[in-house]
Amino acid sequence: MKSIKYIYSSLFLLAAGLMTAQAQDKKPEEKTAVNEEIEVVRPYKPILAEAVKLRRSPNLDDVKTYKAKLNYSITDRKLELNSDIQKLQAQALAEEKASILVNNYVKGAFGSQATLLGEAYFNTGKDEGLQLGGYFRHFSQEGKLNKQNSSSQQLSVFGRSILDENTFSGKLNFERNGTYFYGIDDARPTLNPNPEKQALTFVELEGEMVKNFTEDQDAFSYALKANGYIWGDKFSAKENYFTLNGYLNKRISSFNLGLAAATEFGNTKDALTSVGNNLLRLNPYIRLQVNGAKITAGINFVQEFGAFSSSRIFPAVTADFTLIPDYLQVFGEVKGDVNRNSLKGLTDENPWLNSNINIRNTIEKLSFSAGIKGTGGPGFGYKARIYVKQFDDMPLFVNNYTDFNKFDVIYDFGKTKLTGLEGEISVQVSDALKWTGKLNIDDWKPAQETYSWFKPGLKVSSNFVYTYNKKLSFNAAVVIQDDVKAKLYIANPVNPQQYVVPNTSIESIETVKGFVDLGLGADYRINNKFSVFAKANNILNKNYNRYLFYQVNGFNIFGGLTYSF
Repeated sequence: MKSIKYIYSSLFLLAAGLMTAQAQDKKPEEKTAVNEEIEVVRPYKPILAEAVKLRRSPNLDDVKTYKAKLNYSITDRKLELNSDIQKLQAQALAEEKASILVNNYVKGAFGSQATLLGEAYFNTGKDEGLQLGGYFRHFSQEGKLNKQNSSSQQLSVFGRSILDENTFSGKLNFERNGTYFYGIDDARPTLNPNPEKQALTFVELEGEMVKNFTEDQDAFSYALKANGYIWGDKFSAKENYFTLNGYLNKRISSFNLGLAAATEFGNTKDALTSVGNNLLRLNPYIRLQVNGAKITAGINFVQEFGAFSSSRIFPAVTADFTLIPDYLQVFGEVKGDVNRNSLKGLTDENPWLNSNINIRNTIEKLSFSAGIKGTGGPGFGYKARIYVKQFDDMPLFVNNYTDFNKFDVIYDFGKTKLTGLEGEISVQVSDALKWTGKLNIDDWKPAQETYSWFKPGLKVSSNFVYTYNKKLSFNAAVVIQDDVKAKLYIANPVNPQQYVVPNTSIESIETVKGFVDLGLGADYRINNKFSVFAKANNILNKNYNRYLFYQVNGFNIFGGLTYSF
């Protein structure tokens, strides 16, 4: 047993020795090995699983096709070749910052001939939907003649509210004009040593409701207005007046069917006179309005009642044709009416009326006018018309025989004819220079009188405004009037209140010379709050008369300060 273990051990050791000897044998061509550690780095290449790979080519198994349903319509249009250069579109400007509006101001001034001016205006703001405001003005002067003093005060409060359907507005006015009967006859300067004082007061209340405009072709519109006033002088004359006006209009495509109606109630009283003067007016009409033409045809029915009673029907036709848009329009009018005379209207024209004035209405039997108007380019506008009018009972002023410095009102019984020409022009050379002018040439043909007393044949008025820079501006105005004729009694008429036919044997004719009245003004703006102004009147210093024996103030100048807020 031991011999067998010895044999296996010997074989194991012999094999191990042979292997060691073979490993140590070196070949001649081999070099000695170098022990080095080498690290190999390569880019990372991710490998996706087969399940998430995407196909690069489309699936050709889907063979379905989509056919859209199309509707075709062929339009027969003419091919237009437009080779003109197209207009460039202007780049829109950036929105400007909203300016701060100045709604209120006060003004004060004084000058030669004891001139005193005070003025103020107030308003709630730029909200057009609701506005409230007020205005006050005082102006007074003293001339060189005895008691050549005058003063006037105005006070007005107004409001307006614009609602969804209607607009409501109203105002309250007060006026007072103070003067003296300072008229003087140069040939008899001692006849009026102590002129009487006159004061005319006027209070007016007015309200109005108007339907707002709409683009509806079949719109229905309406308006209602009420006005009333009380007037009086320093003596015994009093007058009250109330009028109610209504307006209805139905639009049907290019036509308008409408009715305008008004009723007037008036009463004039003095120490020896009392006249109730009332009117009713109805004016149905039809209006055609198409491109370039506007024609209105209707009648004017007037009923007088009260002290006078009569019914009259007049035509009421107007036409306006546009021949060249914005450049030339032709217009015409044929109408008639009853013009209500009142002490308020007569004293607005001549404040030196006598007491117990006779009141009658003037019948405008037929009036015709036609003319042209339009623009001649940027900044140029014009209007010219001719007119022919016929009046019955035309009121005229004549000096009273006893009180030569007071005026009576007579009526030229019969048909008075007036033919005239009127022209207006406006030229604006630039934002800094603007000029306007107006011309009236009238030819009066009296009914019974020798002349239409105190009716001028020529009147010219013009205004000129020049802005030198943002702070300084100038303005000028001129009024030109030719001679007028006045009637002076050399004997006392039998009954001037029942005057019908003139008696030329007790009348003399005086000429009141024409005049040129030039005025200049300047304004200088100190800042946004304060500005100063100056104004000069009657620069030519002509002591002309508007009415016989009543000389106007000569050259006068005044200036003052305006504060805006």
